[in-house]
Amino acid sequence: MKGIEKAIAKAIYEYNLIEEGDRILIGASGGKDSTTLSWALARRLRWEGPRFTLQALRIRTDVPGGGMPKEAEQALERLYAEWGLPLETMDVPVIGRLKPGKEMNCYWCATQRRTELMHYALAHGYNKIALGHHLDDILTTLLMNMVNKGELSTMIPKLTYRKFPVTVIRPLALVPEESIRRFAASQGWLNVTCSCSYGAEGERKDFQRRLEVLTGGELDAKLRMFYSLSRVHREYLP
Repeated sequence: MKGIEKAIAKAIYEYNLIEEGDRILIGASGGKDSTTLSWALARRLRWEGPRFTLQALRIRTDVPGGGMPKEAEQALERLYAEWGLPLETMDVPVIGRLKPGKEMNCYWCATQRRTELMHYALAHGYNKIALGHHLDDILTTLLMNMVNKGELSTMIPKLTYRKFPVTVIRPLALVPEESIRRFAASQGWLNVTCSCSYGAEGERKDFQRRLEVLTGGELDAKLRMFYSLSRVHREYLP
């Protein structure tokens, strides 16, 4: 627990993720990552430091297998109520929005959910959206983009849009997935993951395994990979 909170505090400080007066909307899926993020930010509301407001939004879609069992929804609602963190659920017809001739895929679903988060934030005066991507997500995306796209890019801790007055923040950027997994298990939280038939997680899981081989599963090695992205020596690159 302390390790997670320390890593979150470090990310918030290094990347100036939370500022005085921020109105933050958490993208809550019910999974271990966004639930851990929600717990941590709700605790920070009671700490000294920048004053901010917090709400969570869960996007419920019409994708078969992509939702939560009713009892899991109720458990999640009780958890957020216990933390004093408002949680709203929005129904989004992801499949219903498909144009004729288009096939359902993970990218479409993710784009629709992210769009709704953005629209909700804009409509309700939230200036930041907090997402539950962790250190392993960032490094896995880095490897995938290098191999598949031939580019050096990944998700970043703080993303400011040119066209929208909303900033995306990732407070778990320095937290390894294993720490989140152990913590969520110790709390007895239900870990809801997407099990829809359109899942394209096979490739990502393959790159996650590659990351573990590359780093030996060591946190220090993963952090060195992460910080190497901001310690670039262009004179030694093509």
